[in-house]
Amino acid sequence: MPDSGDVDPFSSPRTMLGSELRVARKRAGLSQDKLGEPLFVSGSFIGQLEAGTRRMTPELGREIDKILGTDDFFTRNCQAVTKFKYPDHFTEAAEAEGLAKAIREYAPLLIPGLLQKEAYARAVFRAYQPTATEAAIDELVEGRLARAALLAEPTTPLLWCVLDEAVLRRVIGGRSVMAEALRHLAGLIRSHRIILQVLPFSAGAHAALDGSLKLMSFDDAPPLAYVDGIGMGQLVDDPATVARHTLTYDLLTASALSPRKSLALIESVAEDYEHDQHA
Repeated sequence: MPDSGDVDPFSSPRTMLGSELRVARKRAGLSQDKLGEPLFVSGSFIGQLEAGTRRMTPELGREIDKILGTDDFFTRNCQAVTKFKYPDHFTEAAEAEGLAKAIREYAPLLIPGLLQKEAYARAVFRAYQPTATEAAIDELVEGRLARAALLAEPTTPLLWCVLDEAVLRRVIGGRSVMAEALRHLAGLIRSHRIILQVLPFSAGAHAALDGSLKLMSFDDAPPLAYVDGIGMGQLVDDPATVARHTLTYDLLTASALSPRKSLALIESVAEDYEHDQHA
């Protein structure tokens, strides 16, 4: 059993648990690949567990305890990292997002969660759950806005987004809400906190017609890709698949407007919403 006892929940539980896994694995004389074999996962997945970029489930914790002879240490302590604020399909992606040094995202329909204002987020969640209580919507909005705390740091993570023009044109929550949301994007661009490009309708067919895409890179772990749909999502670590998604993103940036022209379009559309509101 690891020497340090239970994971301290006040000291990055998932990172601490990953550190304990690394210690226990090395004590057992196993490489990441060898530990991964009986678990039916790759060595890179074990590395991501150890780096804290992937979440250890209770089921996986039980199997690791059996293989490494750590009693029920990982079974018990992985419970500390399974209290989620997000939908099940997005939990791992949100946790990895918090550790990433760079995030690149393509959004075909909505302003990305990290960049949403409260009124915009509230309108989105209300559309998803039209019969939910106000308390339930409040909790969802709070969780989404908490993610935006990542942008409090002036330079890390690097956030580079490509937005389909439909994101600007679809009126979410009313014209005043859209004006506020787009002015917020423009402010982040002008303060040099994010890089943002708009993929215009005039670009026609492009490499990501199938849906959204998020790419995350880390200092001490392999990159990840996240793709999602209605009520579902998948965090991908297969190197070949991540490389293919990376090429897709590169093609999107090549088809999109330059950051300067994108800012001009965003501010122009925001001005139109403001004018319509006053009119």
